[in-house]
Amino acid sequence: MTSSSTPGGRKQPTAVSRMKQDYMRLKRDPLPYITAEPLPNNILEWHYCVKGPEDSPYYGGYYHGTLLFPREFPFKPPSIYMTTPNGRFKTNTRLCLSISDFHPDTWNPTWCVGTILTGLLSFMLESTPTLGSIESSNYAKQVLAQKSLAFNLRNTNFCELFPDIVEEIKQRLQGSQAATAAAAAAGTASTSDASKRANGIANGGADLADPNQPAGAGYLQDAADGIDGTNASATELANGRAGALLDSPRNSYLNWQSVYSNLVIVICFAIFALIVNYVIKNLNQE
Repeated sequence: MTSSSTPGGRKQPTAVSRMKQDYMRLKRDPLPYITAEPLPNNILEWHYCVKGPEDSPYYGGYYHGTLLFPREFPFKPPSIYMTTPNGRFKTNTRLCLSISDFHPDTWNPTWCVGTILTGLLSFMLESTPTLGSIESSNYAKQVLAQKSLAFNLRNTNFCELFPDIVEEIKQRLQGSQAATAAAAAAGTASTSDASKRANGIANGGADLADPNQPAGAGYLQDAADGIDGTNASATELANGRAGALLDSPRNSYLNWQSVYSNLVIVICFAIFALIVNYVIKNLNQE
């Protein structure tokens, strides 16, 4: 089928002429996040690449898929497939959307390739379930977004149809590899510095040590002497405190004994003084 006619005799656009019109429209007015190209040898098979929007879990990812148009297009809708793992749709599976051949009753012949892909991206950013959709966490989507770069480079059609995007992906991968290598080098340098510092501490004081001793022996001996000195001081202090505690009851006993002796002496003198006073009074009376 190359063309058809309306009752009024006006020719309707064929699938091929309509595809050409849509292609020129996309080149003239590019869609945000979306790029599409037909196969050079089959204009009814289109390949698209959707870049993940910044405010979505797909950010950083590149999602490749296909649109298979019937010869009756634009009067019948296309089949829609997603090739790149994405966490939202099954791969290489017909997707059930209002703009796909699953719903010919809702299809509008005025819709073009740009309309179809815009609707696909809009549905991708939603979480509404449908035939061919899957559920996954945002983290899983982000991981798949990073893996999509290398995945798409293994697809021949993707590399042939989207050379600019392929170059962009390669630059990103090279940048990522360079960053990883720099981080690894920094980690190695940090480990080396730490090792040098450890060796410096171990070898410290070697120049002050006995030449016949191994490197660092003097430093270690000084440290050992310091520890021994500290231990000796601690031991003396402990012994002094222990002696003081042991001598405390004995000192207390001696002090009480001295007080008692003095008290007895005072009492004896008082009694002697009373006796003398009594004797003197009696002698005076006689």
